[in-house]
Amino acid sequence: MRGRSDGGQKKRLIASLCAVVIFLGFLYVYYGWSSRGAADLGYGSKSLRKLGSSYLGGDDDTDGKQYESSTKFGQDEGEDIVPKTFPVCDDRHSELIPCLDRHLIYQMRLKLDLSVMEHYERHCPPPERRYNCLIPPPPGYKVPIKWPQSRDEVWKANIPHTHLAHEKSDQNWMVVQGEKIVFPGGGTHFHYGADKYIASIANMLNFSHNNLNNEGRIRTVLDVGCGVASFGAYLLSSDIIAMSLAPNDVHQNQIQFALERGIPAYLGVLGTKRLPYPSRSFELAHCSRCRIDWLQRDGILLLELDRLLRPGGYFAYSSPEAYAQDEEDLRIWREMSALVGRMCWRIAAKRNQTVIWQKPLTNDCYMEREPGTNPPLCRSDDDPDAVWGVPMEACITPYSDHDQKAKGSGLAPWPARLTAPPPRLADFGYSSEMFEKDTETWRHRVESYWNLLSPKIEDDTSRNLMDMKANWGSFAAALKSKNVWVMNVVPEDGPNTLKVIYDRGLIGTTHNWCEAFSTYPRTYDLLHAWTVFSDIKKKGCSAEDLLLEMDRILRPSGFVIIRDKQPVIDFVKKYLSALHWEAVATADSDNEGDDIVFIIQKKLWLTSESLKNSE
Repeated sequence: MRGRSDGGQKKRLIASLCAVVIFLGFLYVYYGWSSRGAADLGYGSKSLRKLGSSYLGGDDDTDGKQYESSTKFGQDEGEDIVPKTFPVCDDRHSELIPCLDRHLIYQMRLKLDLSVMEHYERHCPPPERRYNCLIPPPPGYKVPIKWPQSRDEVWKANIPHTHLAHEKSDQNWMVVQGEKIVFPGGGTHFHYGADKYIASIANMLNFSHNNLNNEGRIRTVLDVGCGVASFGAYLLSSDIIAMSLAPNDVHQNQIQFALERGIPAYLGVLGTKRLPYPSRSFELAHCSRCRIDWLQRDGILLLELDRLLRPGGYFAYSSPEAYAQDEEDLRIWREMSALVGRMCWRIAAKRNQTVIWQKPLTNDCYMEREPGTNPPLCRSDDDPDAVWGVPMEACITPYSDHDQKAKGSGLAPWPARLTAPPPRLADFGYSSEMFEKDTETWRHRVESYWNLLSPKIEDDTSRNLMDMKANWGSFAAALKSKNVWVMNVVPEDGPNTLKVIYDRGLIGTTHNWCEAFSTYPRTYDLLHAWTVFSDIKKKGCSAEDLLLEMDRILRPSGFVIIRDKQPVIDFVKKYLSALHWEAVATADSDNEGDDIVFIIQKKLWLTSESLKNSE
């Protein structure tokens, strides 16, 4: 019996070893073949995909990239450089936002305070954990519907999420109709349409013709907790542009829907860090059932809105606390009224379910408060325009000497403010003549860009544009006559010219291009990169990572305009095939230094699963 038992054990051991060898052989074949790259194999079965190291644990000896290229800006052109082939990410990462990725938070075991929304703030992967693959479109992806039709409907296949349509079915957020998702213009507070709600706010403020634009005095708006951004969508017809803001929370994809519709929007949250906008940027802030606890942490979130509002700016608040009579809502209303009173806000109007507060025009009220009144004024050395990674503070930002004397922002009404030199230009030592010259220079440059693009574009080809290094915003200003909007991005470590951009009646954000941008994949039709690659080289960041990030946020069939030095252009050209981009045009900068203009178009490609599912 003992001998037979030992023999049985040996057979089981041999069988187990064989199984392990077969399994290891399968892994070798799987990863060996997949690492040859999608370009060699075509976009086939999911088993031939390879994720970047951040999703394989980041423990590989290599970073998972295909061919180690020594391409650097300024290399000798004679060197034999083999371009890379990037693998394709798994389909489940078709909506990857690297710096707002819950999986990354879990993998890195970050200790975050959920009560103050830290888990919805930016947490970027370290270099060794970054994805290094091309984000695939979802199955059945189609070229987005053109503006203005896109305001009211998008392709369901492009954002295959219908839970909001069911969850908000009684509020007219969105409705599924066949292959499309339709937006009737409703919201949690305005079931019967954002247009009627906007007119009612204007009526409450006694603005002429019930137009919230107020003859050009209200131009930039911050919509907090915006849903699918129907409020911002219906403001556009009044020549008002809103920064629609929401986190990547339980209502996932709301910002993705907004951008797919062609509405300005940004992923962000009122948490622990300042929002990435300078002080005195918005004429009006809006919150409609946004589920924010404004009383928490000594009113710190309301004080952040106060920092962002211009002198005399409004906060329109539609919420049960403004009208409900139950004990809890009455308590919140009393405490909130006391807080805004100490902040020197006054009620401009209150009707039914909405209250509108107004911020003071000057510092006079702050100076008249009793000593020791909370919230205090911010320290004199606090820079209210420093925002990148800067914690919020529970203090009131007083006005500058200029605003105090002017009793307001001193801005011209829209559209005159677009080209009128704003007062804060003086903060940078710039004269009106320099500002006007910059505006004219970019008018000529944009005209040249559109001439180069003319064989490829029509009036409705592009809607969502991004200027990756906006400076004074003159690129966007030159596009006023076109049916587009521009996200103006200002580097976090350069001159903080974003406040001038907002003073021109434009919108934008601060960003560091060594990191991923806070947006979904496939959300912009055109990216303009003026010396962005040269800038990140000086920082020691990866130009290859930047190319992958640009590909992530660019829509299929979208365009990239690179304006940079010749070595940069040569570098980018080596990656065109790997990225599935194609060159459209190249031009000199016409006696404006040694910059070269290089225009690229992203091809529409689909995986075989996408093609199969769309049939």
